[in-house]
Amino acid sequence: MTGERRTGGVGTSTPRREVAAHWITSLLLQQFFVWPLVLVPVSALAHIDAAGAGAGGFLSGLRHPITGLDHVVAMVAVGLWGAQLGPPALWLLPVVFPLIMAMGGVAGVIGVALPGVGLGIAFSAILLGGMVAAEAKPPLWMAIIMVGVFAIFHGHAHGTAMPAFGVPILFASGFVVATGLLHLLGIVIGLLVSWPAGSRVVRGAGVTVVLVGGYFVASYLRN
Repeated sequence: MTGERRTGGVGTSTPRREVAAHWITSLLLQQFFVWPLVLVPVSALAHIDAAGAGAGGFLSGLRHPITGLDHVVAMVAVGLWGAQLGPPALWLLPVVFPLIMAMGGVAGVIGVALPGVGLGIAFSAILLGGMVAAEAKPPLWMAIIMVGVFAIFHGHAHGTAMPAFGVPILFASGFVVATGLLHLLGIVIGLLVSWPAGSRVVRGAGVTVVLVGGYFVASYLRN
């Protein structure tokens, strides 16, 4: 009976690792092909901006989330945390964040005031990174509320950054897509939790996010 248990353990463990490896490989390939399109230099898109489709349009919104490191690390942390929590948080958190962020973006576009946006974004990096670093596993509803509250600050910042001559729906679509890609990047890294060494890497990424958030908080408080 002991031999059967060992055989069963190997039989269930190996497929899981093979599946995880397959996901990591496929997602990395997606990142390899997608991100060069997102990071196209602005000068190369000048003819699109001149036509009004880029400046304040989809491409402008697509580029905006990657122009601020505090935005980037917080969005990646959402994917990291979702991967740590596992299904359904693995897909639910990266869906909730862009949806609520879009609402915050609309509020920013129409001029609804939201105090402390910069600090809110920086603190989101600290708290989300802290969840990852601590491997915190609160109830799903609590994680959703936390992610949703922070998403409002991120969305508001994107909305207020849209040029006056832009197209709100295109700009919002762009930053929602870019946000989803950043979440996907976090999930790619977060899937390393399938291995003991990978789990340490993910927690280390969480610590890095906390440090970046702390830097931005200190910068805002000094100003």
